[in-house]
Amino acid sequence: MTTTINYDQRLNPLDIRQGLAISQERMSNLLKVSTKTVTRWEKGERRPTDQDTLSRLAKLKEIKELGLMIYTPEGLKEFLNTPLPIFNGRCALELLQLGEYETIISALAADFEGTGF
Repeated sequence: MTTTINYDQRLNPLDIRQGLAISQERMSNLLKVSTKTVTRWEKGERRPTDQDTLSRLAKLKEIKELGLMIYTPEGLKEFLNTPLPIFNGRCALELLQLGEYETIISALAADFEGTGF
């Protein structure tokens, strides 16, 4: 069963990108779109419509929100950019690039519940 995700203001690419403290270029790589596309979305000139892109955007939003429940904005940035043993020496952003969203969400959930590192 495929879930259809519709774009709305809650999937605001600029808000998500800023919350994750990443560049437009990094965001475009994570979403598998061009940097120009991200710029257009952020300016409100276009909206994401592709279901795969919307799904990735929704996962990034979930990571941002959960991360900011646990960490300060600077702490979340550090979590995303620091190679960690739980990720086999990789950083969370590297795993996101590989599409391993659930691995990051699980690590954040463990931190939230107090069972993580």
